[in-house]
Parts: sequence; structure tokens; C-alpha cells
Amino acid sequence: MKKIIIGSDHGGFHLKNDLMKFLKGLGYEVSDYGCYSTDPVDYPDIALLVAQTVAVSLESFGILIDGTGVASAIVANKIKGIRATPCTDEFTANSAREHNNSNILTLGARVIGPGIAQNIVKIWLTTHFGGGRHETRVNKITEIELKYLKSA
Repeated sequence: MKKIIIGSDHGGFHLKNDLMKFLKGLGYEVSDYGCYSTDPVDYPDIALLVAQTVAVSLESFGILIDGTGVASAIVANKIKGIRATPCTDEFTANSAREHNNSNILTLGARVIGPGIAQNIVKIWLTTHFGGGRHETRVNKITEIELKYLKSA
């Protein structure tokens, strides 16, 4: 079973805590990369930590929560090997994994509530990458990364 690396900014703090309990209840190992209160923090700091960890560990997935899920995805996608996808519904969560081999899920705490977030997370975690024609496309994404993203 994959390890879950989770993080949020202050806007996603409460939803992150709800999801951590949910994930642990499903038997996942969860590591909390912050934030640890509703005091304001900068989402790029948390998103970078989670993305760097997921990028070097094939044994983990990441979940990031901010107000919309968009800001953290933008940051995480700057890291080679990361395919962070903001999802607001179950269909998108399924497609993100099956078609795009997403390894970080981003959620918007001001967009969805805990019940929908749990459904999205469960579908995202249990959907397998489809391979085939989708693998060809994901490989093209990797080629673009290699060409345009410089090493840090």
C-alpha cells in the first residue's frame, strides 16, 4: 500500500485533518508535511515539500489542499516527475489516475466539502493507471519535462 504525503496551507488545514483521519481509517500510512494550524502560511512552501518527496519516492502519493486546489498544483507541477491534478469531482479524480497517472491530488477546501473530498480521495487512490494509449501521452509529458525543466 502506498504511503500518503499530505500537506495544506491555512485554508486547507481543517480539511487536511479530516482527510488524514479518513486515510488512516482506510489503512494508509500518512505523513503530515504541514501546516499545523490556521495561522497564515505560504502554500508554495508546503507544495514544494510534498512534491519533492513524492518525486523521489515511487512508494508514495501526495495530497495537497489549499483554497481552490489550483495554486498547489501549479507549484507541484514545477518538479520533474510530478503530475499534480486539481480535482473537484469523482470523474476528474478517476481520469487523473487512469489517463494521466497523477501522483499528487490537489483539493480546494473552499470548493468542496469533506464528504466529496473523501469520495474523490478514495477514487483517486484506488484507480489504476490505464497504460496503453495513455502511457504514450504520459511519456510525451515526461519528454517535455526533460526538455524544458532544468535541474535544480
